[in-house]
This record gives sequence, structure tokens and C-alpha cells, in this order.
Amino acid sequence: MNPLPTSRRRFVQLASGLALTLRHGLLPAQVREPDVHPAIASLRDSAILIEYDSNLYARVSRIGHTGSIHLTSWGPSEYLMRADGRHIARFALLHHGLEAVTGNQGPGTRLTLSGRAIEGIEKTVEIELFQRYPGFARCRVTYRNLSPGTLSLGAWTNADYLLRESPPGGPRESTTGGPEFWTYSGGSYQDRRDWVQPVKTGFLQDNFMGMTATDYGGGTPLIDVWRRHGGLAIGHLEVTPKLVSLPIQEQHGQVRVALCSRQPQELLAGQQFQTLETFVAVHEGDYFSALESYRRMMADRGLKSAECGPRCYEPIWCAWGYERDCTTQLIEGTLPKVKDLGLEWVVIDDGWQSTIGDWKLNKSKYPRGVEDMHELIARIKSAGLRPRLWYSPLSVAPGADLLHDHTDMLLLDKDGAPQNISWWNSFYLCPAYQPTMEYTQALIKQFLGEWGFEGLKIDGQHLNGVAPCFNPAHHHARPEESVEGLQNFYRTMYHTAITINPEAVVEVCPCGTAYSMFNFPYMNQAPASDPESSWQVRLKGKTLKGLIGPSAAFAGDHVELSDHGDDFASTVGIGAIISTKFTWPKDPKPKDSFLLTPEKEHEWRRWISLYKEKMLPRGTYRGELYDIGFDKPETHVVEKSGRMYYSFYAASWDGEITLRGLESGTYRVRDYFHDRDLGTFSANRNRLKVAFERYLLLEATRA
Repeated sequence: MNPLPTSRRRFVQLASGLALTLRHGLLPAQVREPDVHPAIASLRDSAILIEYDSNLYARVSRIGHTGSIHLTSWGPSEYLMRADGRHIARFALLHHGLEAVTGNQGPGTRLTLSGRAIEGIEKTVEIELFQRYPGFARCRVTYRNLSPGTLSLGAWTNADYLLRESPPGGPRESTTGGPEFWTYSGGSYQDRRDWVQPVKTGFLQDNFMGMTATDYGGGTPLIDVWRRHGGLAIGHLEVTPKLVSLPIQEQHGQVRVALCSRQPQELLAGQQFQTLETFVAVHEGDYFSALESYRRMMADRGLKSAECGPRCYEPIWCAWGYERDCTTQLIEGTLPKVKDLGLEWVVIDDGWQSTIGDWKLNKSKYPRGVEDMHELIARIKSAGLRPRLWYSPLSVAPGADLLHDHTDMLLLDKDGAPQNISWWNSFYLCPAYQPTMEYTQALIKQFLGEWGFEGLKIDGQHLNGVAPCFNPAHHHARPEESVEGLQNFYRTMYHTAITINPEAVVEVCPCGTAYSMFNFPYMNQAPASDPESSWQVRLKGKTLKGLIGPSAAFAGDHVELSDHGDDFASTVGIGAIISTKFTWPKDPKPKDSFLLTPEKEHEWRRWISLYKEKMLPRGTYRGELYDIGFDKPETHVVEKSGRMYYSFYAASWDGEITLRGLESGTYRVRDYFHDRDLGTFSANRNRLKVAFERYLLLEATRA
């Protein structure tokens, strides 16, 4: 799906709304006290030190080879906000103690602290560190109302930390005049902004994990801010989506992060409640290591990414180059060239259906109905190719028969109105309603079992998250059941597909949103999802290799969406799957043609051959070796079969590069795209001077 433009005026409106949202729930910055506090209790391992003072204020430090570095200032890290806007943030420390623990994460240590506020609220904090996860701390916070009256709460906040600026008089972290901080955000926005951004003056992003527009929302509940000397990540460890925010805000050269819940609740006298299980992690380099630790921790809890079979890595041709006017004749006419170039998947994209929601065949394109579809699939398979079908679940057009017959499936807001899906001009179906799941399951059986497709392209920005559902016909115990039930909907689709065909490829494209961690167990291919630049292809690749796994089946999406419409290097170099939507031998569109000209064919053929020769997605992405924000030129590494594959990116570069990650011995290094030998190098002699435009792809082989 093509990206939606966002005007400058609209962006300003969004930013203004964020400012109002950020002030709701967070302790005002001016309330924070001077950074001089004696530590009373602490918990540490080889990478992190967390200290608490007598008011249960906290400070986080990263432990490195040269000692500890204070990443944050002292401040109240966990606190409450009353319904009237007043905060309860100071808790006099009463007890603290250490004990050994064990669990799914293995052996570890727990620090328990308790304190009491003058308002009569008791706070208990449990912080745990595990040997298998150095630098990654889990936190549980419990509040109990010891006052005689009811406490009306407007919000609670965990992991509120202010990352420090460079020490006064000390060297700046950025020696190039660039930003002091970079950040990764797991929130989704309609303007499809970069997930990785420099923190500039005035930076402000709320990262709400619910809907940020009628059909944009959800995401991965993790944010990360880092500098040259390391960084800090926070998030929650629940195994279902939660409606929380993870704001990031630049404040006078420092950066503030937090996790906030802004759902009002009443705490009766003697009653207690526990916040979401939260984590704080420190790391060297950029955000990749934090993503890996988070992925492993969630896998320990049962949220493990799906396995990727060989078919998940096969290169893709998609008929979307012809857009919605695509016909069976156009597809069949392109098949010889698809096969000749070495591509292996054929995706029948949007336009085959009669109506969004009904998912019957378009009679103008398939006049004989299923017979025509069977014939098309047979021709794809007889060409030695694999057919995949585009499908957008949970959406129904206003004129669909399904909507006429089953209005009970609709997801309704608190006013009883349908939730709008703007791109498709459709309405949402509720994923937590059993008839919706049964209807979807029947469609999957039809597509794969009856029609014979071998994969699905599940598409739509509305599939990353859904709004709370108030439809009385669904008898939800809570409106949030729809939010939390989306992953069960994905589970139904995925298990139905692989039961029919264990080798089925289930691709999920949430169209520019930030991907939900909770859906990864139920999909086995993730595209760059309508990238707006080659930079987005690469940063999404790094992110998803961290969240899904170092050999994740990540596709660069249609190369026509990359810089200049031909940047295969940003796909091949980072270990992503090649995808293209070229048209051939002619393109019926007078504008926006994706015709494969003879000149393009030469380049397409060369890159597809190189991709299949190296097959880097099946290697191990080494995201910890280079910092995507601070290291120049931008560098990515894939290790495969004892070889190291380096990819460097810059508009223009003439200078030195460093080959990190080489082990003992010597390596022969060559430019594998231009087939040029660059000499012999080693871990102790790993620098070389190069000049290139756009990209440089190197292969290091043991000599």
C-alpha cells in the first residue's frame, strides 16, 4: 500500500496535541529536585547499577570497562497522579532487602523496597536482575491505599528517567556537530515517521500503544535513547497489548523517558493494585542489543517468533505494479519474465475481490468465478512459481453483503459508531468476536485449501492495533478485550494456514506502522511495509532482526519504493529478501509506470542473481557491531558460513572504514558487487580507505 502524505500544517497540529498529552500524567519537570542524593539501597550486575535514596528516588548507571557512567539524574521513577492532577511521588523508604530468585529466566537477584507517602499510600518496588540478561532489570510496582478514604487516580507512571547531557566542560558525545542523542520508538503514527530518529531540540513523541488515528495504532512497547557511551531502554513485559504511552521528550539538552498509563481508576481504602511489569535496560552501542534482550525475555514468557522455512526467503514478484486495474491477462503475460529473472513468488494483489469484506471474485476479471482463479493458479505453478494472495482482514466496505447480513461483527466505539478504516473506506470488524474469527478462518481455508494458494499477503495499517470495542452484541467483559484479542485473531489465521500447508508463507504488511511485537508468533515474513526511503528499509531491517531474530525473513518490500526506485543494495546488503513489482512487456498505466526496460532488466537480473547466490537473510545479522546513529558511514553486517558481509551506505564517501567483528587469523576482503579484491585484513588491522557513491558491499573470507 502506498504511503499517505502528511502536510507540514498537519504535523504541527500533531505535535501540539502531543505536548498536551505528555503533560497529562507526568510529573512536571520543574518539580524534579537537585541531583544530590545519597544512595540507601542498590542492585547491580556486570552492566547496570540501579540506586534508590530515602525518598525512593532512583538513578540508573551503566557499568563499563572504565567504571560506572551515570546515565540518568536522580528523580522519582515511579509515582501516581490523582484525578485532580496532583502527584504522589515522594515515598519515605521504610524497608529494603536483597534475596536470590529463580524462574524462566534462570537464577537472579531481587531487591525489594517499600515506602509510604504522606497521603497514606504505600509503595512496594521489586527489581530483579538475572544472570542470563546482564543490564536488563525487571520491575513490579504495587500501591496500597492505607488512608481511610477512596483515592481517585488519573494516571500512574513507571520508569521516568532523565538521561543526562554531557558533563559541564566535558567533551561532546558528537564530534561531528550532530545530535547528542538518538532514539528508537515503537509507536505507530499516520505520518509514518522513522522509527529511529536523532533527538533534536524540542523533540517530543508520546508513543501511545493504542490508536493514534482511526486506523493507525499499536506497536512494540519499547523505547530507547542512546549516546556514544551507551543508552537506556524502557518498556513493559506483558504478553498482551496494553493501552499505555512511552513518551520521549527533549528537555534543555537532556532526554526524558517514561511509561505511563492514563486510565482513571478508584483505589478504595485498604485496596491495592499492581502496575504493568516494566523493564529498564542499559547497553553499549545503539538500540539493537536492547531489542535482542527484550525478544529473548518475551520468548521465555511464551511469545516466541514463528519459524521461517526455506520458502520464506524466496524472492518475490508482486502484481501491484499494475495496481487495482490488474487483470489475469496482465499477470499471465508477465510470468515468463518473472521466471526468467529467477524470482519465485507471484503475489496477486489488491483488486481481485468484488468488495472489501465479502472477498468474492471480481466478475469482470474472473467471469467464470473459481474456475478462472484455478486456471490462473495452475499457470503460475506450471511456470515453476508459487502463488500468494493479497488479503485485508478485519475490514468491510459499507456496501458489502457481509455488513448487510452481519452488522453484529462490527467494532463499535463508546458512542455506538463504527470505527473507520480510512485507506480502504471501510469499517473495522472486532477481532475478539467469535463469529469474526470463524468467518476469517473459513476464508483462509478457501484461499489455501480450495483455491490452492501457497501463501498470504495480509495487508493494512489497521491490522497493527485496534480500538476498544463497545459493541453490546459481543458481551465483552472490558472494551479492551478487542485490543488484547488481536493477537488471538492472528493466531487463528496463522494456525489455520499452516495446518492446511505447513510450508505456507504468511506475510504481514501493516503499512508503515511500527509492527506489534505481539503478532510476531503468528507470521513468518515481515516486509519493510511501504518504506518512504532506503533509510527506512535499512532501519526497519535492523529493528526487525532484533525483535524477530537475527535470521528473520525480512523483505525489503518493492524495490520501486526505495531511493531512485532501484536500491537493491539496501535490501541485499542488510540480509533482506528481494521484492519487486515491475510490469512487462508493457505497462497500461500512462503515469507511474514500473515498466521493466532493457536497462532495468540488466540491473534487476544482476541483483536477483547476487541475492540468490549469497542468500544473506539466512545468515546472522550482527546488529551489535555498528551504531546506526553515530557510526559513519552507516554500516550493517551479516555473518554467514564463516564469512562476514559488510554493507556501507552514504550519499558519497571518501575516507576510512573499519571492519568490526573479525576473529583471529586473516581475511581476504573483496567488493563482491564489483568483483574487486581489496587485500588482506585482520582483527588488528581492520581499517581501509575507500571511496564510493551510495553503497559498498564487502565480503571477508578467511585467507
